[in-house]
Amino acid sequence: MDNYSSLYFVGAGGIGMANLERYFLANGYKVAGYDRTPSELTSALIAEGVEITFDERAELIPDYCRDAATTLVVYTPAVPDSHQGLRWFRDNGFTVIKRAQLLGLITHNSKALCFSGTHGKTTTSSMAAHILHQSAIGCNAFLGGILKNYNSNLLLSADSPYSVIEADEFDRSFHHLKPYIAVVTATDPDHLDIYGTEEAYLESFAHFTELISPDGTLIVHTGLKLKPRTANGVTTYTYSRNEGDFHATNVRKGNGKIIFDFVTPRGTISDIDLGVPVDINIENAVAAMAVCWLVGATDNELRSAMATFGGAKRRFDFWIKEEGAHGKVVLDDYAHHPDELRASIRSIKDLYPDRKVTAIFQPHLYTRTRDFAPQFAEALSHADQVILLDIYPARELPIPGVTSQIIFDRITCPDKMLIEKKDLIHTIETHQFDILLTVGAGDVVNFLPQICEIIKNR
Repeated sequence: MDNYSSLYFVGAGGIGMANLERYFLANGYKVAGYDRTPSELTSALIAEGVEITFDERAELIPDYCRDAATTLVVYTPAVPDSHQGLRWFRDNGFTVIKRAQLLGLITHNSKALCFSGTHGKTTTSSMAAHILHQSAIGCNAFLGGILKNYNSNLLLSADSPYSVIEADEFDRSFHHLKPYIAVVTATDPDHLDIYGTEEAYLESFAHFTELISPDGTLIVHTGLKLKPRTANGVTTYTYSRNEGDFHATNVRKGNGKIIFDFVTPRGTISDIDLGVPVDINIENAVAAMAVCWLVGATDNELRSAMATFGGAKRRFDFWIKEEGAHGKVVLDDYAHHPDELRASIRSIKDLYPDRKVTAIFQPHLYTRTRDFAPQFAEALSHADQVILLDIYPARELPIPGVTSQIIFDRITCPDKMLIEKKDLIHTIETHQFDILLTVGAGDVVNFLPQICEIIKNR
């Protein structure tokens, strides 16, 4: 990186790109980029000093990013090769690398604590980053969600040897990493548009475990189909909520709190108070604390940090949370895989067992909808009411015959409706709700300010 003075990010508004942009800004580089549409995140990045354009024409690339000797170009696989700016950089001899390659370059010189898995990786990595940041150990952290405690997805330390990494399996990105400690939370098949089969998906995780340093550690959830291929010298531990080398015991719920004892291979740490008290976070906290315990976090540092963890935005994120038997509740979650969706609905019903839960779900990607329609329907059927939106395409073109209808027809919950996104606000205005949950990895979150305004004024 010493050869470069500037970086240009194609897909600059992506959550995974944002932490790299912030990292290089903090280290004195000029940073610019392109994204398709403005967002809250792009506004924040622009305010921090990133020059972002929303037009892909090459002539809009700033002058300081037009010299191949001094500018490194970084792109996300979600951007098509036909992108005009990307083509210009390639045609003019620039070094063009994937985001994952850049992250790998940064983290190869640190002890990388890598959190992987179909689901849970954002929350577990965020918890670990918060614990280490609050402890005497410290860390640099590159996360896939905005931590509420810091309003950022990047944490920096001038002297810590550790980097906390959300290790993304999409497009095999995590194969560019060199973990010191690797966590595998889940290997339920996903991204079948990339992998094709469950076997190929599992093979990708198996290869990831091969990348762990010989003096490193693998922490793997119990009961996975994964067959790790770690090098000689790598120590393997298991974890889950109820069993394994690391697990929870003596779980207590009540008065809006979840408290449990944390079992380690060398004893039990009592009275862990979850800052975000939802059931799924017991297991997430076990994985995060296992990593931090292994690198030296003390009992009191674990207790204190877990109690003050505010969560990541869009991960079981309360927008309205009134007390009382009839208090208004609006909650948002990024869940976009059937298992995540099921866990999200069950967690909120666990918190509010006697109330009616309405789930507003926006499917993400045509391929994922096609591959998991029955599983999505089964998960949604756990809600008391379902409002199903049209598919958010993200990087994909439509697939004939694949619409939200193939999920809707299989939902067994009798109180269900299928609407277009443009009709969501009218539906909120004309119906009564008790507990409202918005779920999905698309842009449904953009409706929440309006939704909350309607609910508050009702």
